[in-house]
Amino acid sequence: MTTALSLVLQERPDGTRLLAASGEIDISNAADLAKALEGALAGDTDGITLDLTAVEYLDSAGIAVLFDHADHLELVATPLLIPVLRVSGLGDLTTIHEGGA
Repeated sequence: MTTALSLVLQERPDGTRLLAASGEIDISNAADLAKALEGALAGDTDGITLDLTAVEYLDSAGIAVLFDHADHLELVATPLLIPVLRVSGLGDLTTIHEGGA
């Protein structure tokens, strides 16, 4: 059974924005992630942090969305997800931080 994607946009006390994703990111909802990122980035030249520490599954459709927005993203991911992001080449385009368990 799949876990629905949840996306929550937060503003940190320092004014930076964080989009927290949880659940599964796949072809069925990658467009939702893209729309959330586009909305969060609208008019913002500083970019956004995308927290993937609660993401249980990420397929190639989700990775493609991350590539589309890589120049405006910082990623936070679990130690299990970081190698996938780096092997995909995202580590060459954006900063990836370790977070979560």
